Amino acid sequence: MNKKVDIFSDKEKQKELKPLADRIRPNTLDGFIGQTNIAGPGKILSKSIKHGRIFSMILWGPPGTGKTTLARIIANHSDAKFYQLNAVASGVKDVRKVIKIGKNRHQRGEPTILFIDEIHRFNKAQQDALLRAVENGNIILIGATTENPSFEVIAPLLSRCRVLRLDSLSDQDLESILDNALHNDTILKEMDIEFKDDSRNFLINSIGGDARKLLNALETAIDMADEKDGKIQITRAILKEALQDRTRLYDKKADYHYDTISAFIKSVRGSDPDAALYWMCVMLDGGEDPLFIARRLIILASEDIGNANPSALMIAQDGYNAVHSVGMPEAEIILSQVTTYLASSPKSNASYMALQRAKQAVKKNSTHNVPLHLRNAPTKLMEKKGYGKNYKYPHDHKDHFVNEHYFPEDMPTQKFYKPTRLGRESRIKDRLQHFWPKRYKSNSHDQDD
Repeated sequence: MNKKVDIFSDKEKQKELKPLADRIRPNTLDGFIGQTNIAGPGKILSKSIKHGRIFSMILWGPPGTGKTTLARIIANHSDAKFYQLNAVASGVKDVRKVIKIGKNRHQRGEPTILFIDEIHRFNKAQQDALLRAVENGNIILIGATTENPSFEVIAPLLSRCRVLRLDSLSDQDLESILDNALHNDTILKEMDIEFKDDSRNFLINSIGGDARKLLNALETAIDMADEKDGKIQITRAILKEALQDRTRLYDKKADYHYDTISAFIKSVRGSDPDAALYWMCVMLDGGEDPLFIARRLIILASEDIGNANPSALMIAQDGYNAVHSVGMPEAEIILSQVTTYLASSPKSNASYMALQRAKQAVKKNSTHNVPLHLRNAPTKLMEKKGYGKNYKYPHDHKDHFVNEHYFPEDMPTQKFYKPTRLGRESRIKDRLQHFWPKRYKSNSHDQDD
């Protein structure tokens, strides 16, 4: 006879018991699984722990890859007092309180580690509050973020920390973590758990390299599973329910991730707002970072729309800022607005192609001297040497334009930018043809001429 499994017979114990992910969290590097590029033997973290040289760092990686665990392991291996804050729930007051404690301990030669989870959610003022304390050693900062620190952490603070990149856990890592939970957790090791059919592989393939999601889903599935002949049977259907059916093909580390963002970008570039919205929803439903999508839209606005609609870049940038401020789920409304606007906008890659032509010209030719008339003359000596001599100031001339040679003297005039007849770029094309008729005269080889 089948019956539901009740892991906890005592409801009070159920309340007090930590989640599985916390119960099996390792305390040493020897028990840590994954991230061998930074935590393996002879790598930066293992060396720093071995020699007792703990430094301020930013741990950057996807969810469930071991950022919090590594921070605690570092603290366990040092004599430092460990404090943990979450950027969502903490403010400058909380930071300053820990800094004050750290300062007093530092004066006694006692180190203090401040771990800030989701440090990317701290605003500039909150991050500024950390600067001096990190610089003078009052605290050792360990920040954890899923976002690119180059975009989310202020440069002065970033320069005082080392950025350590964590990768999504491999299937092999997840297998090891799953086995460790089943065989070593004080509760699960007493159970006879059976994965039916391919449910074990289904679990590993459905959590996107996220160990915490793996363990939470396992714990939920066990609680939901039926017991038959003394065995707790976990099926694919139970796992789907435990994962809340977020088991699409989309995986942020796999080919489908890159294929989907490619389909999204190509749909926007191809002026199909409906297809673009479909692929956007696929990504968001699969757990994609909305800021990743917003960043790609900024690039597209410049690369594929450009001067055909200069407002596109501003709208894309404003969209990114709004997504960052609002967060999910409302951020999807902003992404929808920006996506449909860019997809519906006239397109031109003329600016992008101009850049490629100019880069190619620079690589092909040796560096040319800057003509004297284009140089500044901030000193009398430079002025005597002819710097800035005969320079014609455009604003002193009709239409604020003067026919001048702005290329190096020994380099012929070249045409890199070839504006189209699309959107506002048509007006740019007319203006350039008026000012530079020889260079910008109609040419059948030019795009859209």
